[in-house]
This record gives sequence, C-alpha cells and structure tokens, in this order.
Amino acid sequence: MDDARLENSNLVDEFQKNMRTNPRTIALRFGGRDIDYGTLDQLTDHIAAGLYAQDIRQGDRVALYCINSDAFVIAYTGILKAGATVVPLNLMLNPKEIEYMLNDCGARGIIYFEAFAPQVKAFRDHVPDLQVFIGIGAAKSHPSDLDWQALLQTGGAPPRYTYNPREDLVAIIYTSGTTGKPKGVMLTHRNFLFDCGGVQESLQFKPGADALLVVLPMFHSFAATVGVVTPLLFGLTILPVPKFDPNLVADTIALHQATIFLGVPSMYNVLLNLPDAAIKKFSSLRFCVSGGASMPVELMNRFEARFNKLIYEGDGPTECCPVTCVNPIGGIRKPASVGLPIAGVEMKILDENGQELPNDQAGEICVRGNNVMKGYWNRPEDTRASFHGQWYRTGDIGTRDSDGYFYIIDRIKDLVIVNGMNVYPRVIEEILYQHPAISEAAVIGEPAELQGEIPVAYVVLKPQQNVGAAELRKFCGEHLGRHEIPRKVFFIAALPKNAAGKTLKRELRKQGELERGVDSRAPEQPA
Repeated sequence: MDDARLENSNLVDEFQKNMRTNPRTIALRFGGRDIDYGTLDQLTDHIAAGLYAQDIRQGDRVALYCINSDAFVIAYTGILKAGATVVPLNLMLNPKEIEYMLNDCGARGIIYFEAFAPQVKAFRDHVPDLQVFIGIGAAKSHPSDLDWQALLQTGGAPPRYTYNPREDLVAIIYTSGTTGKPKGVMLTHRNFLFDCGGVQESLQFKPGADALLVVLPMFHSFAATVGVVTPLLFGLTILPVPKFDPNLVADTIALHQATIFLGVPSMYNVLLNLPDAAIKKFSSLRFCVSGGASMPVELMNRFEARFNKLIYEGDGPTECCPVTCVNPIGGIRKPASVGLPIAGVEMKILDENGQELPNDQAGEICVRGNNVMKGYWNRPEDTRASFHGQWYRTGDIGTRDSDGYFYIIDRIKDLVIVNGMNVYPRVIEEILYQHPAISEAAVIGEPAELQGEIPVAYVVLKPQQNVGAAELRKFCGEHLGRHEIPRKVFFIAALPKNAAGKTLKRELRKQGELERGVDSRAPEQPA
C-alpha cells in the first residue's frame, strides 16, 4: 500500500479489499476448521449487522474478552465493520481491574468467551454503560445475554460509515498500569495502516503463502498488529493457538506447515527444552520474530543453533501501535539490536531536555511517525507528559549505532544507581544468561544505606543444575565492573511474568520488600 492511499483509507475498506480480492485464500485455521477470506467477509458482515441491530453505533466501544481463536479474529473484524472501537481485555486481569477499564472507556458492549462468564457476571452490574452482552459458547453470565452463533446468522447488510483515518479509533488498548491506573492507548485507522504497512515491508511476508502461528495473546498489541491485523490486510493465514504449550506449538506448526512464529524471549527459552523429535516439527518455518521484551544474545544463539532458524528481533511500545523497528529480512541482522526503524517511523536518542544525542551515546529512545498514538483516553495531561514536542518518549534507555540500528539498554524505571553510577540490569542479565547453569535471570535494584542501591539477581536454574551465589558473583566479576556485580542472588523456581511472557520486575520488587530474605537457598549477602 502506498502512502497516498493510506492517507485517505481505513481498516474496514482495506480488509474488505483483501477479502474480496482473495476469497479462496485461507484466512484462519483453528479447531479443525478452515475459513477462507470470502467466508470471513460474510461472517464479519453478520457480526457487524448484529451489533448494529443492538444499537451499537460508530465510535461506540465494544470490549473483546476472548482466547486466541477464530472467534477472536471474527469478533475483532466484525466490531470494526460495525464502526465501533475494539477494547481488547487482558485475560489475566481480575474482574475489578476489568470493571475499571470498561467504566473508564464507557464501553457499550462486550463479546466474551464462555470460560469468562463468571468474571463477566461479577462486574456486569457495576458497569452502567454496558448494555450489550454476547457470549461465545454455552456458558453465559446471564440468561438474557445474546448468543454468538445467533449473531453469526444475522441477516441484512452491515452499516456503512465514512471515517477520518487520523481521528477515528480502531482500538483502545490499556497499558499494564505499572505507575498507577491503566491508561487507554488510542490507536487510529491511520496508526494501524502505516504500522502494518511498515511491518510488511520489513518482514516481507508472502501473501497467500505465509501462515503465522499466533500463540502470543491476541489482546496484546504485538500479537494484534503483527499476528492479526497485518495478515488480514495482506492475505496471510492466521493460526491461533489459545495457550503456550511447547508440544502444542510444535504439533500445530507441523500440522499446518506454519512459516512464521511470533514469540517473546521467554517462549524461545522454554522451546529449548523440547526433545529432538519435536524440534524437527519446526522445519516448515521460514523464520521467527521476537518482540515484547529484550532478547538475550546468548538465548538467541542457543535457539538458532538448535532449531536452525533465524530470529528477527524488533521492538515498540503499545503507544506506537506497537512496532517501531525490526531487523529487516534481506538486510543486515544484528544480534542485541532491535533493528532499523520501519517505513514511516523516525527514531532518535534524546536527553532529558529533548536534545538529540550523538551515535553510541545512551539516552531515551523517542519516536515520531504515523504509528504514534492519538493519545491516552481522557488523559490529556498524561498524553502531554509522554512527548518531547512531536516525539513520543518510550521510557527505554538506548543507543543508535553508525548504521542507524537501535539498541535497548534498559527501561529508565529499571535503572539502578550504585554509588552515583548508572547500572543497567539488562547488561548484568546478559552475562548471567551466559552461565551454563542458568535458564533465566532478572536483575532489579534494592535500596541500600551506603550505596543508594545495589543490584540483586533472581535466577532460575536449568534442570539438574546446581550452582551457588558465590560462584555466580565470581562469574559476573569476570565480565562486569565491581559496581555491577549482584550483591545478592536469589534462586527461584520461575520468574513472574505477564500474559505476554514479559518478566514482571515490579513483582520481584514487591517480593524483596516483603521478604528481604531467601527463597529456596540463602542469598549471598552484601559484602
């Protein structure tokens, strides 16, 4: 899609152009069912007409509370064809958290999977604007809730609207709320069209041939943009997998001859534990994509050596729809780098005053482009605070090299200051991953009376491995400065993660605040 066309188009029209140009191409494979684009066009028209019959109108917010499945993709597209805005809900949240989001955005409808009927029942009477309830499956939160299958049979044509691509919203995606209440990120038709176009140009997906295995939760911005919206725009096949089970992933790849795998670093780490027979099932893959969190170089090397598949790492926050950069297919691929800005996106390293820094000097990664959000829903002050002029502040500390490739050093909020010196947890984590006994590692800062803060490591060992804190500190001392060596090491069974597989360092901080003690072994105490 050329820029001139994108300027005046919208997702609904572009979806329909692809569906009607490629009606026999398989859009979805799930649960033993194949749905081609012609059928998907019809099904999503029925959903849109059904929502219109329930008084859902242009600009209304409709929540989607659903597992990865064909129903998620049909519902997502049907909501957009109804002129409404999708509000994807994190399946890991409790009813009170969802209640807050639905009230915050004024959602008028919700489409939910039957497994979440109890949660919907818990909050339904506390969200006064919520009038339309549609249940997928037999279980309902209330007998009056509409049935998904009945909605799929709705007759009549869907509504037709004109859109302002710069203003009209496709989705409101709520952030994780690590610094307060979750904020609703407003993403427009223009945001998605440009971001997906840049993804397609960089990753060179093959329309009509590539099949993307999507086990990352579709409510997450990475999976939604790269694994749902981009395929629907360019005629790819979506293979939804509802939960991350390494054997299920291997079997699905082999069964459907998946060509692209989308994952986060923790998933690649778990896949390394598969037996040789299962690894052979990955042979159809052309390549893998990693995002959502920084990929440790040692983990990338291990995976690529064992699976004989390259991983192309990229990055971007939800506020940027979310892809800002990626190592390009056919171009130079640099391990430890999140790559080059995608088409239509500019990236710079700025200091705290918004001034650009030279190559190889660390500062905040900032982004400008057509993919940058319209703002936070009803949060004008938060929106203003997240920009240096036109440049969105990602909150990532990074550098740019002379070739224009970007590197993420760490999150600004994760920076540890030891005796006035900056210590980046990711640098320590990269070293810990190189130790043969370590499966996963995370480093946080802990307050200390003399040093200000000290680095503290939380480590997960590989099966049948045994190593002590003193040995790990010695290992780190061979590669790091004295101030960077973890002063404490905790051995734990698993790192806390969110639904997208990203390590929750805030949970580790809470654990440290509560305990300042040990898990299964005594930690090395500060010297």
